Amino acid sequence: MSNTTYTVVSNSSAFERGSLHVLFAGESQTRPLHRLGPRVYDFYLLHHVISGKGTYTSLQQSFPIQPGQSFLIQPSQLVSYEADELEPWHYRWVAFTGPEAPALVKAAGFSEQQPLTGPHQSRRTAVLLQQIQRVFRDQGQAAHLQAGGYLMLLMGALAEAAETGTPDIVRPGNDGEQLVQQVIRYLSSQYTEAVSIEAMAETLGYNRAYLSRLFKQRTGLSPMTFLLKLRVDKARLLLRERLELTIEQIASSVGFYDPLYFSKQFRRFFGQSPTSYREAIRHAKS
Repeated sequence: MSNTTYTVVSNSSAFERGSLHVLFAGESQTRPLHRLGPRVYDFYLLHHVISGKGTYTSLQQSFPIQPGQSFLIQPSQLVSYEADELEPWHYRWVAFTGPEAPALVKAAGFSEQQPLTGPHQSRRTAVLLQQIQRVFRDQGQAAHLQAGGYLMLLMGALAEAAETGTPDIVRPGNDGEQLVQQVIRYLSSQYTEAVSIEAMAETLGYNRAYLSRLFKQRTGLSPMTFLLKLRVDKARLLLRERLELTIEQIASSVGFYDPLYFSKQFRRFFGQSPTSYREAIRHAKS
């Protein structure tokens, strides 16, 4: 049996004017028969079980909880939850409140009568909870915004699982295409930054090798080649529309921090240097 652990990190920001406010997040490997409650909370508290088992009791009804399930505690509800004697659970949790919270938890498939999700392969759920812990631990000025964003992604993943009745894993057919679209959206929004496949895979909640292999099967390009082509396409648009920008400024604007490398890749895709392309554009407009 694993040693017991307990970690909690709080939102240090005083910013509470938004419609959704994440309060704290944590993780614990509990001891056998570890019990909390009966008690009430004045905020929403979502738990996700990574391993082990336990029982959650609410409204005088008990629910056995398995690995991969999440359970939501509603504000002002009298609840208790207890770890299994032989396989005590290891779970992560997040607490949140705000005017948007009731609609968010409803969209994710939770209600007072249905406080838990079905079991599923839940790497993405676990990773998103871990990301909330990380931003609070780092204590950046935008931690409250980042945590809220990760919570929205988390609830979106749970809502999708509730609609399909199946997990946030990649399944054959259309779901592989869905992951490809997630990667494309991620790269299309992050192309100006120093993107790594490892960080993207962790954020999306998938294995790096699997994500790269599936993406290449569906698109014919590796994620990094897709990113490179995206950056060069964006640069060509800027070369055509922003004549006042230097080649170096355009390279930096699309995520290239070495102008020589940018020129080499531009020539690779378009058969001419960025300078030659721009001169041709200016000549055509004159």
